[in-house]
Amino acid sequence: MGFNCGIVGLPNVGKSTLFNALTATAAAAAANFPFCTIEPNVGRVPVPDPRLERIAAISASARTVPTQLEFVDIAGLVAGASRGEGLGNQFLAHIREVDAIIHVLRCFADDNVIHVAGDIDPIRDAEIVETELMLADLESLERRTAGLVKRARGNDAEARAALAVAERALAALQGGAPARSLEVSDEEAKAFRSLQLLTAKPVLYVCNVGEDEAAAGNAWTAAARVRASERGAEAVIVSAGIEAELVALAGDQDRLAYLESLGLAETGLARIIRAGYHLLDLLTFFTAGPKESRAWTVRRGAKAPEAAGVIHTDFQRGFIRAETMSYDDLLALGSEQKVRDAGRMRSEGRDYLVRDGDIMLFRFNV
Repeated sequence: MGFNCGIVGLPNVGKSTLFNALTATAAAAAANFPFCTIEPNVGRVPVPDPRLERIAAISASARTVPTQLEFVDIAGLVAGASRGEGLGNQFLAHIREVDAIIHVLRCFADDNVIHVAGDIDPIRDAEIVETELMLADLESLERRTAGLVKRARGNDAEARAALAVAERALAALQGGAPARSLEVSDEEAKAFRSLQLLTAKPVLYVCNVGEDEAAAGNAWTAAARVRASERGAEAVIVSAGIEAELVALAGDQDRLAYLESLGLAETGLARIIRAGYHLLDLLTFFTAGPKESRAWTVRRGAKAPEAAGVIHTDFQRGFIRAETMSYDDLLALGSEQKVRDAGRMRSEGRDYLVRDGDIMLFRFNV
């Protein structure tokens, strides 16, 4: 199962520099991490998780395979994109295909890098992008609502459910709020997803700062954090310049020393991945054995057969049960056999909700 984050922003905010640095850093991070550039503007990066290495050591695995997130560098947006200005239609189409939006905001001053608006104002920049997305959603909803009304009059239960949610979303957008601000019940979730609204996607603001402000931020990043809180989004501070410098360093020790000299404990890549993982409400489960230990990703709330299907569709189709132990039990007891001997290995059925850190062995029959 792939989860992807689209990187968006106005021209000259550091969006492509950040994408190039992040994906190159991931490729250089460790030789045994699988890394793949699918297209020039798409890259997969491993999710750092120290639990995986410990599981592999206990299981004497020949290799480790981390779970991954996919980053998509989406063409720059300009005001009027919702009306097709610039690469507007292409931009909006690409956003519809991603699970979450990483919105890069320029929070640095540099006379050598001209801002399209003439000055630095990340809140204004954020509003330009969100306004275009909201206008696109309004147009889409107005078209769809007309059709839903006709179907609802014909006693189409699915259309009635979608119409009720669409009207609420339309009211929110007309009031200046993104669709993700709506409180959607479990019963409404399917109808809400069917609307495919751009502003329903979770947003992470990445505040791109100068190298000397990467640790503490600045007034612009403080304002961006406030906006993120108000709009149901999240924010992290990253310096694309630092990430680019890290790519040029040969070894882990050199990279660590460079980060420490700047007052940083980890790379921007690690912060963005962790925030993106949280943004998408994902959790990690593991499989382990002598051949390999591997991390897998599912959304929180996934049941055991769905987790099995992430590995192979046959596992889900023929699911019988999942032999499950927790990471904490394996770490504390020291081996799978000792977990079994202690009675801590569980046999979970179809309704089991996967927990973060579960180590699972699926039994199936097809």
